[in-house]
Amino acid sequence: MLKTYNERWISLKEACEYMGVTRQTILNWISQKGFPAVKAGKLWRFKINEIDKWIRNCDAQERKS
Repeated sequence: MLKTYNERWISLKEACEYMGVTRQTILNWISQKGFPAVKAGKLWRFKINEIDKWIRNCDAQERKS
């Protein structure tokens, strides 16, 4: 049986706080590095589990090179 849960979407400000980076860094990552984000109207929204997965994937790619 699949475990289902609803993880809330976080704002750009919350994503910046979570990552410890500036707003511009997150926006650069979205456009240049495939940072996981959804734009709803004018607002960016993020899921923490997708951010964590993105970080793990980037770390794995750096280890390979």
